[in-house]
Amino acid sequence: MHRYRSHTCAALRKSNVGSNVRLSGWVHRVRDHGGILFIDLRDHYGLTQIVVDPESSAFNIAETVRGEWVIRIDGEVKARADDAVNPNLPTGEIEIFASEIEVLAAAKELPLPVFGEPDYPEDIRLKYRFLDLRRDTIHKNMMKRSQIVSSMRRRMTDIGFNEFTTPILTASSPEGARDFLVPSRLHEGEFYALPQAPQQYKQLLMVAGFDRYFQIAPCFRDEDPRADRFYGEFYQLDLEMSFVTQEEVWETMEPVMRDLFVEFADGKPVTENFPRIRYDDAIRKYGSDKPDLRNPIEMEAVTEHFAGSGFKIFANMIASDDKVEVWAIPAKTGGSRAFCDRMNSWAQSEGQPGLGYIFWRKEGDKLEGAGPLARNIGEERTEAIRQQLGLEDGDACFFVAGLPSKFYKFAGDARNRAGSELNLIDRDRFEFAWIIDFPFYEWDEDNKKLDFAHNPFSMPQGGLEALESQDPLEIKAYQYDLVCNGYELASGSIRNQLPEVMVKAFEMVGLSQADVEERFGGLYRAFQYGAPPHGGMAAGVDRVVMLLCGVQNLREIALFPMNQQAVDLLMGAPAAATPAQLRDLHIRLAPVQKS
Repeated sequence: MHRYRSHTCAALRKSNVGSNVRLSGWVHRVRDHGGILFIDLRDHYGLTQIVVDPESSAFNIAETVRGEWVIRIDGEVKARADDAVNPNLPTGEIEIFASEIEVLAAAKELPLPVFGEPDYPEDIRLKYRFLDLRRDTIHKNMMKRSQIVSSMRRRMTDIGFNEFTTPILTASSPEGARDFLVPSRLHEGEFYALPQAPQQYKQLLMVAGFDRYFQIAPCFRDEDPRADRFYGEFYQLDLEMSFVTQEEVWETMEPVMRDLFVEFADGKPVTENFPRIRYDDAIRKYGSDKPDLRNPIEMEAVTEHFAGSGFKIFANMIASDDKVEVWAIPAKTGGSRAFCDRMNSWAQSEGQPGLGYIFWRKEGDKLEGAGPLARNIGEERTEAIRQQLGLEDGDACFFVAGLPSKFYKFAGDARNRAGSELNLIDRDRFEFAWIIDFPFYEWDEDNKKLDFAHNPFSMPQGGLEALESQDPLEIKAYQYDLVCNGYELASGSIRNQLPEVMVKAFEMVGLSQADVEERFGGLYRAFQYGAPPHGGMAAGVDRVVMLLCGVQNLREIALFPMNQQAVDLLMGAPAAATPAQLRDLHIRLAPVQKS
């Protein structure tokens, strides 16, 4: 017999009754029932009940074992009595009568429980992550993550993509976040960068003629952590294709993502055909470029109903600037003063002066608008708003006004808040959409200059002619995102593969041709030698797994995450370097000047 086990703790069934077996695992819990000990033995695969009666030679050792000790047991498989069968356990029809127990490793008193699923402080969970990972729910999450990644690989290979790995030590590249820099020992005063994404390398693979590339790529960005974004590192399903339009990228990857979700959604509905929503429309309807389409609320402009009205705050804003708009956020079933007041209080807690509203109620046979705005703008305008938005008795509507570029994010948050508070969101489904036609440039108010709105390597719609003749802020990019349930799951574009277009695009944001050649020399040089039209995308593995596991924090689907202060409590990172290490790297630390 094997030194440690003849079976796993999930393997034995009623057909094994009468067999002598050997199991090893962790003591999940010990129960004393009138002198007979019951030990639930757990391993990676499952759990088996062990019975130790006082006549067994293993009884004395069994009395000493405690939770999370690692033991080996030998014994005979017996059928449980009918009234003792556990239908919720794969091994629930049998139990092992132990004849021998060996303690393989004892455990100290636990700093956090493994049995059960109590909510425990983050610092304890992360410091003792090896124990936290033994808990059933998080252990299953990690296994589901592994299965999801395996499915991604299989699906990509099945449709003709080849997996390649790209370098980790590379040059700095503008991907929208700070780089992690790695000092060079061999080249004094110079630094490598960890890749924010394999963007340039995957484009170079297309220039090299590989046609369809993918990898589960590690990416590194020095940006602040939050619930849906790790500090430091994350993984993405990265891919690139040659000789494709953006429609072909969508047609290729939509079935991959849809079928992946269907496979792991536990029966929850998944969007059959992903709608394509222009960026400008997404902002105006949902106040976000990653809208949660489970929320049925769609915003509309109602500026004309407030222009010249008795509600002077809005009317004066509209009269003073023709770019001012008033947006309505219709809220079905929200027609109570108490709910409207709560929304107004929430808006004030968000730093806003308030949130104007109207709600409709029946007064006898007449449907009337109520609230301060209704009184100020009058019955006719109130009814026109109701008709435009299709609202009825018991419904409400909230209003925001100003320059849309300044208020759309708040309006989107108000839409989300109303949908959530009123339980309008169907949380048991996955709603996908492609967000397309992103702006190529945006105005950087802090630095008073034009900047790239998204990926600087995207192809502008209209190419060189658009860059030379159009208002830069009106140029759209062949840029697209895949969103699901309010999260950006993937981002991609058709790439700019023409050197003259690349130079002109960067000149618009203040970089010269010499700057382009210095900062992106490999890519720029490659484009001189015949680069095919190409495009691709990258899907965030961590966010995909988070959605499919039904958790709200990435910590629940990552093996060894850092805390919210970007500290690895388990390994003790970051940590100070030794003087010898600093000398090797030609680095002298400058003391922080205290103000």
